Amino acid sequence: MNKLVAMLQILGAVALVIIAIATTDNLVRIALRPETISVVNTMIGQGVLIICALAMARILLLKGIKILRASRDSS
Repeated sequence: MNKLVAMLQILGAVALVIIAIATTDNLVRIALRPETISVVNTMIGQGVLIICALAMARILLLKGIKILRASRDSS
């Protein structure tokens, strides 16, 4: 059961990295538009979203690897 949880955490981390990459692409495309307050608000919001997604991905990845190593060592 621990291996399943660890693999799900690692897959979740990969999904969050993909989401962050897609959001970064969207941010670049929005940055090419003329400057308005809504564009600036969107850029700030997406910047925060990218940072949070990458931080959560790192946490999930480290927890998943830790659980996999612990289950491998106990076997």
